Amino acid sequence: MRVHIVKRDDCPLLKKILLIVGAVALALVLGGLVLLAMGVNPLEYYFKMFTMGMVGNKIAYKAAENYLKILVPLILTALGLSLAFKMRFWNIGGEGQFIVGAIAAAAVAFQAGPVLPTPVVLLLMCLAAMLAAGLLGLFVAALKVKFGTNETLLTLMLNYIALYFLTFLGETKADWNFFLSAESARPTFASFTSIVSFPRIMLGKFGLNICVLITLALGVLVYVYLKRTKQGYEIAVVGDSMGTARYAGMKVSTIVLRTVFLSACLIGLAAAFKVGTAGILSASITDDVGWTGIIVAWLAKLSTVGIFLVSALIGVLQYGSTAAAATFASVDSSFADMLQGVILFLVLAADFFTRFRVVIAKKEVERHG
Repeated sequence: MRVHIVKRDDCPLLKKILLIVGAVALALVLGGLVLLAMGVNPLEYYFKMFTMGMVGNKIAYKAAENYLKILVPLILTALGLSLAFKMRFWNIGGEGQFIVGAIAAAAVAFQAGPVLPTPVVLLLMCLAAMLAAGLLGLFVAALKVKFGTNETLLTLMLNYIALYFLTFLGETKADWNFFLSAESARPTFASFTSIVSFPRIMLGKFGLNICVLITLALGVLVYVYLKRTKQGYEIAVVGDSMGTARYAGMKVSTIVLRTVFLSACLIGLAAAFKVGTAGILSASITDDVGWTGIIVAWLAKLSTVGIFLVSALIGVLQYGSTAAAATFASVDSSFADMLQGVILFLVLAADFFTRFRVVIAKKEVERHG
């Protein structure tokens, strides 16, 4: 008996959707079994998690605002990573690019905030964050183009360099270090909320951060860029085959440099939105969005629309688990990370069966007399 993996000619869209939905449902069932083992009612926990504790909550609008604070950086980071991934440039440096973007944005807030109008400062914060993150991505892309270096390894290592630089800023008391609070005896990041922050549109008690609207607009622009422009077509061709792209006369090196720079710029912008909304740097400013963005991009199969949908789901898991943990003390908020991993594994397995099928063939044994 032999087992063969055969590529499917085509899989109906409905079947793909059903397999993915089934994979998510199975992940929730497995998570429910874990909850039962811990003595927690899965239905009650999931209700609390998926409603993010907003049902029956007099300050539900605050929960919605906090949820959007998680969602916006995640969407932009995943969008940025998807641009590079479509070109088969494995940008694993979302964490590092996010950190340098946050540092650059905070530096502008502290230095320019007291002397320039708020709209100008916010614009400069975004531009500085995009430039800092973009240059970090461009550095790796240039090494890849010039020397054929491994971008996965380089971007991964740069994550830790950026993290340790942020830690250095947070632990070094010195006259030059304007990131720290001068009033605190121990090293503590200073807040610039009173200096500058992104405006909100008030809808009753709910404050809609302007970053949400900008993110929606950027999602549309990225979709159009990939589907309707020459540059988007070039990304698709390079991702399919660099040899084909070169044969067609495309400048592959330029396309790689341009796309990776744009990829990192979007991550830097996500950092500017995050630090500009929080009003302070911190050692955990990323909230692991660089790693989670990779998961989101792959679960969405690099689809722009899919990234918004998957980000919304992952955001609910992350924020909702925190809300549920306040009610169910025996379940840590990291339960969402485990559930997220199970969902990723099962969705990838479902994706495998949409593209391949397993054929079991019996081996005929011939006997010769």
